[in-house]
Amino acid sequence: MTILGPLLFGAIVIAPAWLANLEDKQVKKIAVIDSSKIFINKLPETEYIKFNYLQNTRVEDIKRNFEQTDYYALLYITHLVANTSNSVVMYSDQQPSLSVKSHISSAIEKELEQQKLRAQGIDDNILQTIKTNINIRTVQWTEGGGEKESSTELAMIVGYFGGFLIYFFIFLFGAQVMRGVIEEKTNRIVEIIVSSVKPFQLMMGKIIGIGLVGLTQFGLWVVLTLIIVTGAKPLIAPQMTTPAAQEVKAPSIMNNENTEQAMPFQETASQQSTEDLSGNIEAEPIFNALEDINFGLIIGVFIFFFLGGYLLYGSLFAAIGSAVDNETDTQQFMLPITIPLILAIIVLVQGISNPQGGIAFWFSIIPLTSPILMMARLPFGVPTWEVMLSMALLALTFIGTTWLSGKIYRTGILMYGKKVNYKELWKWIRYKI
Repeated sequence: MTILGPLLFGAIVIAPAWLANLEDKQVKKIAVIDSSKIFINKLPETEYIKFNYLQNTRVEDIKRNFEQTDYYALLYITHLVANTSNSVVMYSDQQPSLSVKSHISSAIEKELEQQKLRAQGIDDNILQTIKTNINIRTVQWTEGGGEKESSTELAMIVGYFGGFLIYFFIFLFGAQVMRGVIEEKTNRIVEIIVSSVKPFQLMMGKIIGIGLVGLTQFGLWVVLTLIIVTGAKPLIAPQMTTPAAQEVKAPSIMNNENTEQAMPFQETASQQSTEDLSGNIEAEPIFNALEDINFGLIIGVFIFFFLGGYLLYGSLFAAIGSAVDNETDTQQFMLPITIPLILAIIVLVQGISNPQGGIAFWFSIIPLTSPILMMARLPFGVPTWEVMLSMALLALTFIGTTWLSGKIYRTGILMYGKKVNYKELWKWIRYKI
């Protein structure tokens, strides 16, 4: 699963985009009975969708002999089509595809709109000139005065994925530590091991060992993800590598008021070429923004907060495992540990929606929630002092929880057959050896 995990995740993300680029190669011939006489020879055909307009024919006549025809479906348009939304019916002996329905409904809606505009005396050319599509580009100013392309949507995805991945790793490997301690305790293996090493060394050895396994898994995921993204780029946006797509440049950010005033509503040849290619190179800004994200910084910070968060919670999971005889008894001690993690996931949505807000700030500083929330904020840009403060507090808290867990662990691993409560744990912490 270490190797298959990124592949399965990549398949979930890439497969829909790849399938969307595939077209059904079967030619679909659709019979049309138009009682309104509005759409005769008006429905646009594609390479794989053809229309055959029937005159003086009833629906029942086609229905009786439909299996003997080569029609994919029968489209019946009533004379109330301009006034009633449910006045178009498609008959078929199979479930029509969504792409065919969308193509037909879009064509009918467009034709009706044009008919109504003409009835009001509005020219089609006027309508075409007032249509405007706005795509807001986000450009971030760097400290050196430069500019770089950015994407808020992409930052939200990276932030959410990074925060959730830390949450997943902490729970997954922390639970492994707890189960390992319980197994060694119930099998009485720990009695032999502690004769050679100190309990604190045994606890730290288990925590660090499983943590290195998680770090190895994360490294493999990073490498495999980079391979998948690199391989998926020509698959999702193959037109980006064509000369025509490469000629389309982003509009200049420089102020050019004189040109705008001289040509307020005219389209230049370059703008037209951009519009023609817009449907094919929509993925290009995404990949450009990906290239501008400092993944080296994100991966480095991720490793620190993963290790810090895992070591913090891993020590607490180890303490719980040493205090109980079976996994069922861990429930009473798990709640105080899981509440901060669950709360961090809830605040994660707020963190990526408003990364500079007070809630996101404080939860990214508090050590029990900072590994998740700081990763959510990092792609949006976080001041260096905030990152350093969060790291320092996380390291100090880890030292404190490790000391606390060591007190519980050294007593709990040799305690059998006794139901432990919080009062008993407090006694173990106060023992002086």
